[in-house]
Amino acid sequence: MQFPCNQFLGYEKGEDGLPKIVEKEAGTVRLIYSLFLQGRTQNSIARYLTERGIPTPSGKSEWAVSTVLSILKNEKYKGDALLQKKFIEDFLTKKVVVNKGQVQQFYVENSHPYIIEPDEFDAVQAELERRSRLGWHSGCGSPFTAKVFCGDCGGTFGPKLWESNTKYRRTVWQCNNKYKGGHKCRTRHVTEKELKEKFLSAWNSLAANREQLIADCRTAVDVLCDLGTIDAEIAELQREVEIVTELSRKAIFMVARTDDEQKALDAQNNGYLKRLEAAGKRIKALEADKQKRQNRAHLLEAFVRNMTASPLVITEFDDKLWAASIDRVTVTLDDRLVFRFRDGTEAVG
Repeated sequence: MQFPCNQFLGYEKGEDGLPKIVEKEAGTVRLIYSLFLQGRTQNSIARYLTERGIPTPSGKSEWAVSTVLSILKNEKYKGDALLQKKFIEDFLTKKVVVNKGQVQQFYVENSHPYIIEPDEFDAVQAELERRSRLGWHSGCGSPFTAKVFCGDCGGTFGPKLWESNTKYRRTVWQCNNKYKGGHKCRTRHVTEKELKEKFLSAWNSLAANREQLIADCRTAVDVLCDLGTIDAEIAELQREVEIVTELSRKAIFMVARTDDEQKALDAQNNGYLKRLEAAGKRIKALEADKQKRQNRAHLLEAFVRNMTASPLVITEFDDKLWAASIDRVTVTLDDRLVFRFRDGTEAVG
């Protein structure tokens, strides 16, 4: 399966005509993914790359946030290819437009060598979705940003510098709302060292029930991937849209002989438009539900891969494992750290 290699950072056309990895450029792609999983935003990554003189895919010196985001979201970097994202709408003018469902798309797995390991790519997609859901657009370069929550007020924890002008200078994490307003949150602060150690403890505690967790996740994936009912309803609605569109088109060209006939035609056409609007809203809702189910399935599949691949006991903190497996951590009023994993399982570190 081929794609225009010159348009994608990290690839070039090989002698056999297939995509070949350009290691120097691939290093930039890997750096972008690594920085994102460390907690940086797209804006922060773009600034980082620009400041270090790393060229963009088009050879420019200044990185745009949109370029960073497109690299983070492009499935080609994990070795897959979604074909017909765009298509030629008019063969006479050669006008190319974005495919929004006008023509069929094809997703091809393992179509070429990957630059980013599939698990890491899925972890980034999960983190993009999580940040979007939380409405989080800032970052401090830490994987813990917007993942540690206060068990008192529900707010997020952020890094705070203590005793900055002394030899005891250190960074701790505490509730961002601790001293805001009239309510003082009663949760304690935590350190990065503690978060890492407690995460290892929580992850290792799952090992005792590993096989059952994996089986439950696979069952959930099977349920989430059963999209037959949704696809059938979408297809039926799309047929209705086609029929009603044609009825509306015909109604527009009908000529009324009296005012009453014109009013009747207007009312009829308004009815068609309302049906189209209702069908469009329902299709949009179904597509969103379908995407949500697919995203959830990808998260669970990544969780299973991580659980299967990791040893029974892990001893070192890993940014990628953290990003792929943890949904949130809650610091409770009784000083515990409760870790909620992507599969919904909770464990105390």
